[in-house]
Amino acid sequence: MTEAVVKTVQCISPAGLHSMAYKEWGDPRNPNVLVCVHGVTRVADDFDRLARELCDTYRVVCPDIVGRGRSARLANPQFYTIPQYVSDMVTLLARLDAELVDWFGTSMGGLIGMVLGSMPDSPIHKLVLNDIGPSINGAALARIGDYIGQDVRFDTFDEAAHYIRTISASFGHHSDEEWHKLAADVLRQNEQGQWIRHYDLALALPFKSSTPEAASAGEQMLWAAYDALRCPTLLVRGAQSDLLLPDTAQQMTRRGPHATLVEVPDVGHAPTFMHAAQIEVAKKFLLG
Repeated sequence: MTEAVVKTVQCISPAGLHSMAYKEWGDPRNPNVLVCVHGVTRVADDFDRLARELCDTYRVVCPDIVGRGRSARLANPQFYTIPQYVSDMVTLLARLDAELVDWFGTSMGGLIGMVLGSMPDSPIHKLVLNDIGPSINGAALARIGDYIGQDVRFDTFDEAAHYIRTISASFGHHSDEEWHKLAADVLRQNEQGQWIRHYDLALALPFKSSTPEAASAGEQMLWAAYDALRCPTLLVRGAQSDLLLPDTAQQMTRRGPHATLVEVPDVGHAPTFMHAAQIEVAKKFLLG
């Protein structure tokens, strides 16, 4: 099957029930499952190219993490955190009836996979961490936290797409057609006909309420999770990334699962895996 089917699953937070959408590629009876999870302001559609390349081998499942895209918004935005996302993924895996999965996580999606993979009896068999690690450069995190909550609105799609292209310049070189898709996937029109970003602006609240002490404790917990990983792990780093610094990447090759490190030239945060050379890196690890 070369096109995805969009489905939903009901999940729960301390504030109530919410619906999570996911795209499913390939044979729904295939026990060989690959879960692909996007970054903090992105959506499931980011993986369309990768999923098409892999859906003959895998049943590829790409969720819109709650608060983004087709998924619902949380009643209490303070739960836009990794533990909630991990909980939602456990619900999704139960829906899929998947006992073992391979995991591809970009940025936030990698953190979700890292935490889930660190747990006893984790279902994760192989893990790809795309430009993310336990130590996240504070300046880069502040940059992301700053633009997440900005209520930007545009009268035309072209203006909105130019904005997305500008804030996503670190993705590296893409064709005009690819930039159009990268923008269209994360934009929608509101009731006034203005173009806005397709996520809950309240995602910014946990960023803004974080303290240096909380950030330090969070980093220690993520390193503990990373060190507990037992699955084969591939770490992909954009060679110009300001989020995953070279020292952290090197530490990750020596600690925990001793990740295999691949650097993508001329890209910052984060490689999009829309291009053949990047897809080949993923294929080699997942199918090798």
